[in-house]
Amino acid sequence: MDVSDVRRRVGMVFQKSNPFPKVSFDNVAYGPTRKRHQQEAVVEEAVERSLEHAALWTEVKDKLHKPASRCRRTAATPLHRAGAGGEPEVLLLDEPCSALDPIATRKIEECFFN
Repeated sequence: MDVSDVRRRVGMVFQKSNPFPKVSFDNVAYGPTRKRHQQEAVVEEAVERSLEHAALWTEVKDKLHKPASRCRRTAATPLHRAGAGGEPEVLLLDEPCSALDPIATRKIEECFFN
């Protein structure tokens, strides 16, 4: 089996978010750009759609070009989920809500299960 093909089809959200040392936009865009080479406008739409699905668009739309490592913990997990592979076929979860308060946990669960 081609490892690159598996990586395009499977996303992973770890217990502790570990973003790439890039800006938030690039972290979220990583999945869609790995899937196939796309025009910039298509990638921007994919990033916005992913962030809307993760209930983060209004919170981070003005901070997309700041380092993702500065994200607060409650935003880091859905941000990581938003960039988990550009709508992967399979999404692996390793306790993505551990150590979060119930409200933040509910928001994240809604992102995964709605």
